[in-house]
Amino acid sequence: MSVGSKITRDATELKALAERASEELAEASAIEALRWTVETFGDDFIVASNMQDAVLIDLVTGIKSDVDVLFLETGYHFAETIGTRDAVATVYPDIRVINAVPRQTVAEQDAEYGPRLYERDPNLCCQLRKVVPLRETLARYPAWVTGVRRVDAPTRAGTPIVGWDERNGLVKINPIAPWTDEEFRAYIDEHGVLENTLVSEGYLSIGCAPCTAKVAPGADPRSGRWAGQAKTECGLHG
Repeated sequence: MSVGSKITRDATELKALAERASEELAEASAIEALRWTVETFGDDFIVASNMQDAVLIDLVTGIKSDVDVLFLETGYHFAETIGTRDAVATVYPDIRVINAVPRQTVAEQDAEYGPRLYERDPNLCCQLRKVVPLRETLARYPAWVTGVRRVDAPTRAGTPIVGWDERNGLVKINPIAPWTDEEFRAYIDEHGVLENTLVSEGYLSIGCAPCTAKVAPGADPRSGRWAGQAKTECGLHG
């Protein structure tokens, strides 16, 4: 298949492709995984970013400059996160930022479910403002690239470099899944990659402002997400 062509969207074929690639690219470097993605899907994939940093975008654009970048515009982001998104679009001018927007504005959601749904039912809030917009956006693509790493959380320890996303019905590429925190930090420093200013202030896992707190020194980076609640994932990655 030539670069830029539209790949079949038949789920059976895509799943078989993912299973083959999972074995063939099990030990692939980030660049090797991304080259495979570009060679296999051409223009027909999307790169997810929560705009905590531009590491994944920097890696991908080193191979293909004009990629679609998915940003979940929940309506609850820190101003610094929106600023990072806008800065990324300036630094990488060929990318296309795709803002996935919920069906309801925050005001409309408050009117139907009551204010501060994120406090009373964070799972429902994430479903409405993240999971559904993600699913609706991904439905237009046969593959997506994420920055999920195995060290992020125990629930992500088995993340493959390439796998089948059963929930969304497409191929999922996690090129930096094996990276340690030290390798991740080194890439940012060596390449001068854009990073959300909140990171230097102690916000080590940045999501929506109401559900994100600073992380205590030495604590799990994701301990700042939904602090004080049993919730550990927003539902995007399983």
